[in-house]
Amino acid sequence: MYKAIQVKQKGPKSCALVNLKERELEENEVRVAISYSTLNYKDALAITGTAPILKNYPMVPGIDLVGTVTETRSELYQVDDAVLLNGWGVGERCDGGLAEQACIQADSLIPLPQGISAKDSMSLGTAGYTAMLCIQALEEHGIEVGQKILVSGASGGVGSIATYILAKRGYHVVASTGKIADSQFLFDLGAAEIIDRNELSQAAKPLQKERWHAAIDVAGSHTLVNICASLHYGGAVAACGLAQGMDFPATVAPFILRGISLLGIDSVYQKKDKRIKAWQALAQEIEPELLEKITTEVSLNDCIEQSEQLLGGKIKGRVVVKLSS
Repeated sequence: MYKAIQVKQKGPKSCALVNLKERELEENEVRVAISYSTLNYKDALAITGTAPILKNYPMVPGIDLVGTVTETRSELYQVDDAVLLNGWGVGERCDGGLAEQACIQADSLIPLPQGISAKDSMSLGTAGYTAMLCIQALEEHGIEVGQKILVSGASGGVGSIATYILAKRGYHVVASTGKIADSQFLFDLGAAEIIDRNELSQAAKPLQKERWHAAIDVAGSHTLVNICASLHYGGAVAACGLAQGMDFPATVAPFILRGISLLGIDSVYQKKDKRIKAWQALAQEIEPELLEKITTEVSLNDCIEQSEQLLGGKIKGRVVVKLSS
């Protein structure tokens, strides 16, 4: 038996801490003793029943995990290998990381990169991994060091890590946040400017004054529209979230008159080589002292309450769930 958070059926208040029986491994699976997982925005939606994230019931949520292989039916990994997972349908289509163990398809795992601890990998989690995918996409597009980059949702998981990495690499970061009271937190991460998210969240002109050369957006909806309308000629925005909404009430004006690009970033089904590249970059870039500042550690017992706090906008940075030593 092992402990897990389980969502029993569709809808609110159907989540509980339960004891589950081990099952036998299928072909190409490994059993992972999970040391840490995380609480992401998507996990909080699943746990609270706010959105139909889960495709089957009952199910263990949790799109991130790190741990050690304890049993294997795959040639890719051996017992005692340290492994890491983000997305790949785990915590949505099959049981995820908010449990003491999980049976995982070996193809969806990558080795835990050298130079990063298990806890620190989850302090980054899908949020840090997504932030790096966004940064790599913008740099491949041709964004240059020193240029002005907007980061929306800068107080959150993706935003805080993106702010830190961009600033460390020499970009001028404009942090957009709904938590102006946390401005010092963002300045400490390296933000050069801070703006209130309300500047971007309302309907506005389809083409506006050029303000930034690139952006990372977690909001979607009017925020993404206004970001696009305010990009410099040839600029780009890496879009990775929909916290404000899935709609995109825009015009083609900034795309055809300023030649901007909208880069869609998917963190769930990236190819293995891109996942490894992003994680190797994170392992080299991130300082453990920073992660301590932006991370709150909780237990499995705290996940339901913490999910409600997260959706209520009352948590900044990252939430790491400790499962075992």
